[in-house]
Amino acid sequence: MHANRTWITLKSCKRAIEPCTLAIGEGIVEFGGGLLVALGLFTVVAAFLASGEMAVAYFKAHAARGFWPIANHGELAVLYCFAFLFIATQGAGAFAVDGRWRGRGAEPS
Repeated sequence: MHANRTWITLKSCKRAIEPCTLAIGEGIVEFGGGLLVALGLFTVVAAFLASGEMAVAYFKAHAARGFWPIANHGELAVLYCFAFLFIATQGAGAFAVDGRWRGRGAEPS
């Protein structure tokens, strides 16, 4: 849902080019990365990029208001950052498309 909101706000970017470019990049990484991780396609790369994007989002939008995420309302950005980092380190699961392509997936019953 958050990635869709990023795409919708692009309509207000008519004068400033740099924020629009950043918003396009954020939307691609959030929506595309989330979709790839959910499908299990290129999971490690997509989760690593999404984790880095969430870390940048935290430091760019929340860290200036205080150090602790609970105080600066950045707890979801930190949660998603570490969740994507966990997925990137553990790899795709048994039912992922990547695993089926490589022959490591779950056996169909």
